[in-house]
Amino acid sequence: MLFLALFTVIFTVVLPLHWMRSTTAVVEPSFNSVSFHDLLTNVYGAENDHIFAVQPAGRHSNSTGPREVRKVKNREEKREEGLARARSSIRKVALGDHRSNLTPSTPHHDGYIPAGAVYHNPRLFYQSYLEMEKIFKVYVYPDGDLPIVHDGPCKDIYSIEGRFLHEMEHGVGKFRTNDPNAAHVYFLPFSVTWMVKYLYTPSSYDITPLKHFVSDYVKVISMRYPFWNRTRGADHFMLACHDWGPHASKGNPFLYNNSIRVLCNANTSEGFNPLKDVSLPEIHLFGGEVSPKLLSPPPDNAPRRYLAFFAGGMHGPIRPILLHHWRNRDSDFRVYEYLPKGVDYYSLMLNSKFCLCPSGHEVASPRIVESIYAECVPVILSDYYVLPFSDVLRWEAFSVQVDVSDIPRLKEVLSAIPESKYRNLKQGVRAVRKHFTLNQPAKRFDVFHMILHSIWLRRLNIKLG
Repeated sequence: MLFLALFTVIFTVVLPLHWMRSTTAVVEPSFNSVSFHDLLTNVYGAENDHIFAVQPAGRHSNSTGPREVRKVKNREEKREEGLARARSSIRKVALGDHRSNLTPSTPHHDGYIPAGAVYHNPRLFYQSYLEMEKIFKVYVYPDGDLPIVHDGPCKDIYSIEGRFLHEMEHGVGKFRTNDPNAAHVYFLPFSVTWMVKYLYTPSSYDITPLKHFVSDYVKVISMRYPFWNRTRGADHFMLACHDWGPHASKGNPFLYNNSIRVLCNANTSEGFNPLKDVSLPEIHLFGGEVSPKLLSPPPDNAPRRYLAFFAGGMHGPIRPILLHHWRNRDSDFRVYEYLPKGVDYYSLMLNSKFCLCPSGHEVASPRIVESIYAECVPVILSDYYVLPFSDVLRWEAFSVQVDVSDIPRLKEVLSAIPESKYRNLKQGVRAVRKHFTLNQPAKRFDVFHMILHSIWLRRLNIKLG
């Protein structure tokens, strides 16, 4: 009994006090990684060994003198001054100051300047993007072990999750900083898709292990670094394309309510808040690459044989309605649950004027980006879905949004679109493709940079739309 009492005092009083001291101290700009295995073994016991891979733990000193404190404070002041200048430059453009200097911020400028009806305000977007290129810095927490942290899928329906992680961690871009005191935002580099793969029990529908992992990760960074506690996570972000990304974020209430959640499942009826959260485009890469058929769509004057096309499983509330009314009903309106043998999915996309993009179990669909690649005008059939990059992009300029209640008269709605409007929509699709393209390495204005820009806007707390 005496041993048990001593054990309780150590782990309920002494250890928490030690970690509280480490969170309130001002730390050096250079950190070593702490292993989940070491932390959880100390706090929870060795039974967690099967969850986290072993990695040697680093050590650092929390003791800082007045000079170091002043350096940190100066960096913070410089960072906030830079944000204030960026807001001022953007506001000048918003107020119509055409004297604002919209000049490239990099010596290797690609010549692209946003213009046209696909943007809410192209000048405002461009100014914001240039300001981002000048100063925006992201700190990636080094803590956590492979495969669940610092890695993600790059060859399946959730590819955007792994590709963003990889580019952020290993890319040659200038946005990542190794000095957390200079960062504007802090990235939690875990993969919800890999959590599902390694922690979830198939067919159990029990996502508790995912929430526990997220909870433990936030505990680690909040105890080791001062940054999470400083803002209750408001300047931190996570990124997930798996359907269960929003559920995993519930592992910590501040992550769910305060932090920037970059999610494919951007459903406002399930807690997605477009004022702070970011809608992530879902991009399906078979074998890690875009289908060669979508790399070079037919020329603009090439005829498209079909009015509309869809093929996909009957799941979720919307697809059964679509298939009930249109499956195998019209030779001009190609709607399938399963494609007939010998019929190619992408060939039908490339031969259709409109591509139907209904939500499934969740609101996002990779068909939207595939439609953009195929220059097939997306038809959005969804409820409560916040479309990607809608801070900047006018989706009505390159897509058609149809209420679910109008699905029975869908052919009538699409047939009534004048040819001139269809041509404009198709030109809009071609204009926005740049923003939905995955490049390796990343290029200006591509999907990686558009995701960063969406996060940048939320850090600035400025609305462009």
